[in-house]
Amino acid sequence: MATVRNLKIKTSTCKRIVKELRSYEKEVEKEAAKTADMKEKGADPYDLKQQENVLAESRMMVPDCHKRLEAALTDLKATLAELKESNEQGTEIGEAESTITEVEAVYTPTED
Repeated sequence: MATVRNLKIKTSTCKRIVKELRSYEKEVEKEAAKTADMKEKGADPYDLKQQENVLAESRMMVPDCHKRLEAALTDLKATLAELKESNEQGTEIGEAESTITEVEAVYTPTED
């Protein structure tokens, strides 16, 4: 049974994951620029290798966020549909709908 409380939790989860995704994407850009700068300046090979590892770890987090976001979005849509079927009313429903729109603008789920 879906409740308004569950809807609020799932809405917040989606917002948090979108925030994390944006953060990781910025981190990848920053680390890529730092790695390129180190290569240009001829940095120590060990330091360069460590920086490349940091960049690789940051890049691995983006697909992970996409998977978590896709799962959270699916949960949110299911909970919202369940609440709409039971004719629930409230600002939480509008907030959830706007969050779904925002998430879909940021990330388009893959069709399997």
